[in-house]
Amino acid sequence: MSDSLLDRANKGIMGLKPYEPGRPIEQTQKELGLKNIIKLASNENPLGISPKALAVIASKSDLNRYPDGNATKFKEKVASLYNIKTSMITVGNGSNDLIEFVAKCFLSEGDNAIYSQHGFAIYPLAIQAAGATPIKADAKNWGHDLELMKNLIDENTKIIYIASPNNPTGTVLETNDLINFLKEVPANIAIFIDQAYFEYIEEDKYRVSFDLVKQFPNLIISRSFSKAHGLAALRLGYSVSSEEVSDFMNRVRQPFNANTLALAAGIEAINDEDHIIKSVKINKQGLERVKIAFEKHDFDFIESYGNFISFDSQKDSDLSFDFFLKKGIILRSLKVYEMPTHLRVSIGLEEEIDIFLSVLEEYKRSLNA
Repeated sequence: MSDSLLDRANKGIMGLKPYEPGRPIEQTQKELGLKNIIKLASNENPLGISPKALAVIASKSDLNRYPDGNATKFKEKVASLYNIKTSMITVGNGSNDLIEFVAKCFLSEGDNAIYSQHGFAIYPLAIQAAGATPIKADAKNWGHDLELMKNLIDENTKIIYIASPNNPTGTVLETNDLINFLKEVPANIAIFIDQAYFEYIEEDKYRVSFDLVKQFPNLIISRSFSKAHGLAALRLGYSVSSEEVSDFMNRVRQPFNANTLALAAGIEAINDEDHIIKSVKINKQGLERVKIAFEKHDFDFIESYGNFISFDSQKDSDLSFDFFLKKGIILRSLKVYEMPTHLRVSIGLEEEIDIFLSVLEEYKRSLNA
């Protein structure tokens, strides 16, 4: 027997590196001695939280009590909105929770799960942590190659993770292509469709409906309140699946994984349609401004359907990241996503975009110097 506890650790985590979030503003201010920092790194809603959600948070005084472990009112709100059963809903501490629930439910040593190159970093982390093997499918035009993903399936495949829109590339899949994929994949493989950026999709041909779950019992669709709804700090997400799959996911869900403030704010965020409409409008306008600037300065970019856009900085992304950071702008280097010269920029408020575009112009001049 080994004398070291670490030698006896779960082998699935041995090759993992902790997920690195975007740099926090206060730490960056302290390190660089800058007063004003703009964070355009983590795809947050620049408008902030819905006023209705903020009001209900301020009204809560029963924080000495545990949350509703079944998230009853929240589930009832989602169920009534989409005409589904509450028993089809699983609540997560952000959508990351749901990604892990699926891995815990269906993966163990000897199994594998498929995800796309340039896909969200949490997918392979969740797969490996469960002791299974992550199978990476090469991307097609920066997005998912569904045909290749289908061809990678073998007898040990238990899950396929798909994001539409995809983070960090912003690519999206047409619903008809997803339906055809679902028809061709064996029914004993879980298909997890991550829709964290769903609210930013305006074209019907890209909007995946929860109704598909009734047709495909192996389908799980997740959504998040961290992006368009502006509740990133509260950590709230949910998935819709068959009742049977939801029952399995709830078996691995921690008690009270969604807190009282998150659940109450989530209901009000759903009710505040004006806030969502305004958030989507500001994002669309900001995306257009940034794309025009990229074209003006000859930066290649990836067409995005989220609240961010990734572009080729034309040099090592860590170096280009540092250039913007020293000017007080936190972006996201995509080197970890096998995109060694790309940066991702979240769409901020108009005044934040003004500053980013000004620094982008400086950066272009530095490349030509």
